[in-house]
Amino acid sequence: MKNALVARILDEIADLLELEGVPFKPRAYRRAARAIADTPTPIEELVADGRVRDLPGVGEAIAEKVTEIVHTGKLRYHEELKAKLPVDLHALTQVDGVGPKTAKLLFEALGVRTLDDLAQAAQAGRIRTVKGLGDKVEEKIVRGLAEVRRTERRILLGRALPLARELCRQLLGTGLFHRVEPAGSLRRGKETVGDLDLLAVSDRAEEAAAAFCALPAVEEVLAQGPKRASVRLADGVQCDLRIVPHASFGAALQYFTGSKEHNIRLRERAVGRGLKLSEYGLFQADGSVVAGEDEAGVYAALGLPFIPPELREDRGEIAAAETGSLPTLVEVDAVTCDLHVHTDASDGEMSLEEAVEAARARGITCIAITDHLKFAAAIPGLSPDDLRRQIEAVRRLEERIPGFTILTGVEANIARDGTVDVPRDLLPELDLVIASVHTHLRLGRAEMTERLARAVEDEGVDVLGHPTGRLIGERPPYDADWDEVFRRAAKSGTALEVNAHPQRLDLSGELVRRALGFGVKVAIGTDAHVAGQFAHLELGVVTARRGWAAEGDVLNTLPPTALRAALKRG
Repeated sequence: MKNALVARILDEIADLLELEGVPFKPRAYRRAARAIADTPTPIEELVADGRVRDLPGVGEAIAEKVTEIVHTGKLRYHEELKAKLPVDLHALTQVDGVGPKTAKLLFEALGVRTLDDLAQAAQAGRIRTVKGLGDKVEEKIVRGLAEVRRTERRILLGRALPLARELCRQLLGTGLFHRVEPAGSLRRGKETVGDLDLLAVSDRAEEAAAAFCALPAVEEVLAQGPKRASVRLADGVQCDLRIVPHASFGAALQYFTGSKEHNIRLRERAVGRGLKLSEYGLFQADGSVVAGEDEAGVYAALGLPFIPPELREDRGEIAAAETGSLPTLVEVDAVTCDLHVHTDASDGEMSLEEAVEAARARGITCIAITDHLKFAAAIPGLSPDDLRRQIEAVRRLEERIPGFTILTGVEANIARDGTVDVPRDLLPELDLVIASVHTHLRLGRAEMTERLARAVEDEGVDVLGHPTGRLIGERPPYDADWDEVFRRAAKSGTALEVNAHPQRLDLSGELVRRALGFGVKVAIGTDAHVAGQFAHLELGVVTARRGWAAEGDVLNTLPPTALRAALKRG
């Protein structure tokens, strides 16, 4: 699956063209890159079927370039543009504080070509000497570098999950496998994943392993045997396949799902009962099998109810299972409402009608249109009059689509002092107001805490959007006293968002759990800007599950009438 590779090359072309001052084309390449990154269909399949142009934003010229990348792994036009600026632009621009223009400036002034070059320049204090940068930019780059280094060998959940599912689909399609399931940190829903782990059952293990190694996405076979094979995929991801007997599948799935710490606690529990637990099964001291065919049976034999994979982090889940206090986690199917959607009225790329159709195609029955208000020159946004017209358009469209709900809403900006820039005279017309930080991201702990707390206490604010401001692998979260923010949000009846964008997943699972402890509700939103991003709603649900969220903790599970009533102007 070369979607990530194709999207990266198109994004870099957009950056390079922008640096040359070329108008219009950069936006076209970015739109195409976003569409390819977000589609769950392998780009190789779309090329083979001649359907690349079915993707939004992909015209004839870009489709030809996509085809060249898929067939050769590179693009001549891209290489020609890179020759003019010989730096690893993709890697450098992952660092918070380094955009294409800064990368060019650093190359011209300091010869920075790679992340290592950037790190050396930062450590030597040379970035601050470049005209137009200075101390604050250097400090921001140092923080950004630390975040990139922390996650550079891992891939986002939003990329790993569709990739693993596609591999499972292809393997099952060979007819050689009875069952194939993802395991590891991916199955636990962690926000980033190292390698992909697949667990399978097959009566023809050697043929099955060979079929795995021959998949179209495989670039290099690292190891191959009858029980295990490892490959490197075309976009650099390592994938490991383990083939186990049917009788051991449940025990193996439990073992290879982890986490390590959770498994240690289970093994200790087994030992305390005179049993032995391994990836092969749960056994008596004499070697007789107690359980192993299915996971639930393994947990039951240890005196525990089934513990969902998302909770298996040794954070009290076994004690909760013992006492019968594990929550019944919210299910993906229970969330059919997306509470954060952008259109082309601000910085999205869908019309209002296109957003509705894309959501309906995903089985979503309710969306909130939450375009930005105009607060900065760099981000397109609505004026109060624009918002008034959009509210009217939303109502007209909703009347034409029976069974589908469109909430009127807005994403307002939180100023440095915590005030929220939503037009007060329009509040009665809005179902939902999200307040988010978009500027002054690096305030001190006390100031940022008070800023966020003042926002959640605003009687016009329903949801605090992408609360910590993190961008996984690029920007760390704000430094704030989250317990204080949660306490004041609970008192004010303001929900906290679980932003489902793969690079955000914000709040994180750990912070969701802390917020729920204060009685805060969460609202899941994809922050969709293009049609394919509605698929990310599942990632938000998985993240909420990692935070021990039950259905009643999530606003999105309410039917539309009850949802409107639960919001502040309901």
